[in-house]
Amino acid sequence: MSKIAEAFNKKKAFIPFITCGDPDLDTTKKLVIEMEKNGADLIELGIPFSDPTAEGPVIQGANIRALSNGITTDDIFAMVAELRKTVKIPLVFMTYANVVFSYGKDRFFENCKNAGIDGIILPDVPFEEKAEFEESAAVYGIDFISMIAPTSKERIDMIAKEAKGFIYVVSSLGVTGTRTEINSNIKELVERVRKNTDVPCAVGFGISNPKQAATMAGISDGAIVGSAIVRMIEKYGKDSPKEVGRFVKEIKEAYHAS
Repeated sequence: MSKIAEAFNKKKAFIPFITCGDPDLDTTKKLVIEMEKNGADLIELGIPFSDPTAEGPVIQGANIRALSNGITTDDIFAMVAELRKTVKIPLVFMTYANVVFSYGKDRFFENCKNAGIDGIILPDVPFEEKAEFEESAAVYGIDFISMIAPTSKERIDMIAKEAKGFIYVVSSLGVTGTRTEINSNIKELVERVRKNTDVPCAVGFGISNPKQAATMAGISDGAIVGSAIVRMIEKYGKDSPKEVGRFVKEIKEAYHAS
């Protein structure tokens, strides 16, 4: 069983997302440690990029803040390697094709392996173009994580059959961001995915509170929360690890209560 699959083994997984280097890398490290301590099962780490097309204003702002700090991909690899001395749960990068290309694909994935990264999500790489990244990732044992959206339609079956690690089910159309309601029919989407694969699927985009997270985890194998956490980091800055840790704990409590 892959390390990512273990995060879902016999339980519903909670997956928080943060942008590395927002407000600084030292706080990012503390956030990861606090989130693991409070029950996060897997953490998505955003590598900042100047044009994050899938992101709404909250995560775009985090990217801008991190880049204005001069954060580099090498800085992030070094931080992950440091975290791996204590952090045991799977860590997954979320970034954009250009970041991997400009770094050099093989060098990027080799460094992922050496630092202790378990998977990668590239939201701007369509299913039809994933092979060049997926093959390089596989050489170094990195799971290329697929995204399935309500608009994937007839491609859902193909994407699900070839999925690795876990499947990121996009709950709503448009960019990331918190929403008061999630309207698309996630249950049907998840059922269709499950007909084609045993790879676990977690729902993200728009989940903003513990109740929503527990509802989405009930329908699928887990929930992903990004913008709500990034907003807390923006608000509390270097004091955010304690606040975010408390939020993660509330979400896990809501899981167990539902």
